[in-house]
Amino acid sequence: MAGSKRGRKRRRNKNHGLLVALRHPVRRKILRRMSDERKASPSELSKAIDQPLSSVAYHVRVLVTCGALKPVSERELKGSTQHFYRWSVTAEWVRPLLEEDDDE
Repeated sequence: MAGSKRGRKRRRNKNHGLLVALRHPVRRKILRRMSDERKASPSELSKAIDQPLSSVAYHVRVLVTCGALKPVSERELKGSTQHFYRWSVTAEWVRPLLEEDDDE
């Protein structure tokens, strides 16, 4: 019985972190672009959603921390490392939430 309570609490904490992360419009834009489950780098996302790379990289890190994205590969490019991420949301309530339009 105690194990099942612990599991519910862990899921609730993970869902809470994801919900908090989704409050930011840039994170929702990133997840909309990633919802087809293809991999993308922050640089590619930056161009796709017309946001500064530094901002997108920060928001990608937040989404990785809450479990919405996962790192899948990296590639050396012009003396630096380009990281690629993929959608990893398992909560069913996220996709309908992302279908809503932002008031921007």
